[in-house]
Amino acid sequence: MYESNRYTRSDWPIAAALLQFPGTLADGTSVQDASADNWLDTLLQVRDVGFDCVDLTDSWLKPANLSTGRLTEFRDTLTEAGLSAPALSIVRTSVIDPQSGATNLEYVHRSIEAAAALGTSTLSLGLHQALTEEQRKRLWFWTAKGATDPLDDREAWNLAVERFREIGRHAAEYEMVVSLELYEDTFLGTADSAVNLIEDIGLDNVGLNPDIGNLVRLHRPIEDWQDMLRKTLPYTNYWQVKNYFRDENPETGLVTSAPAPLELGFINYRTAIREALSLGFNGVFCCEHYGGDGLGISAGNRRYLQSLLPEVRTESRTAVTARTKQEIAS
Repeated sequence: MYESNRYTRSDWPIAAALLQFPGTLADGTSVQDASADNWLDTLLQVRDVGFDCVDLTDSWLKPANLSTGRLTEFRDTLTEAGLSAPALSIVRTSVIDPQSGATNLEYVHRSIEAAAALGTSTLSLGLHQALTEEQRKRLWFWTAKGATDPLDDREAWNLAVERFREIGRHAAEYEMVVSLELYEDTFLGTADSAVNLIEDIGLDNVGLNPDIGNLVRLHRPIEDWQDMLRKTLPYTNYWQVKNYFRDENPETGLVTSAPAPLELGFINYRTAIREALSLGFNGVFCCEHYGGDGLGISAGNRRYLQSLLPEVRTESRTAVTARTKQEIAS
């Protein structure tokens, strides 16, 4: 998907997710309606721990729902905070949701327009739906079963292909890539299904966000994480990275998980990043973490991630192979 690593360790965009910041203030006011000073306070927290860019996670603020004037005000606030916004993540807004899919699709289109006004180059979305009442009660929402896609329903699959293709074409008008997030029990719930969906959509600017942390944390059997990445990395154009401790007891069948710093968890990101770079991955990274000081832990994850990135620009395996063939032919 990429020809070379155009970024280096010093300038690779590594964004902070904003999922640890609620969309409602302590006084019940929506962040949408908050003052620019309030936005700035949040964004400066992100800047103060070392990040220079953010993923505008829309559980905090929805750029699409800002008026033109307020969107300009928000863009100016980002600049004042010394941050850029290379990515916008739309969460729990499935475009094939049986009740609200059409409304969600319209919201995604408005989000593309708003993201373009902010200079955002990557739109991340998926097929996961709103948390169920039981999920909201749990300490960790992923320990309760959420809404699912009808995995054997070809009509629903074709609707997902059609709507993501429509979104991809709209995003392409702004030279924006669309990245679809792996998430359990959806059409993006396994590596094979996710790849099949991308191939059916068939657009160069629509790829995958292989957030396998969403699957590693599940308290049930899962695909081997290395196999998942081997299949999905060739299609990856954005990557939300997070890690979990995971333990499995084969005698009882008990599986447990808990959020972990990137370096310490079940997924070996040193191996994962090396494989992605060898394929020429050039997308934005985003650091996510649930629990505790999610922002502080994400800052540590950013430093660890930087240590795994190249100090100089390198050619991808695809580019090296093509150049070698050309040299032989000449």
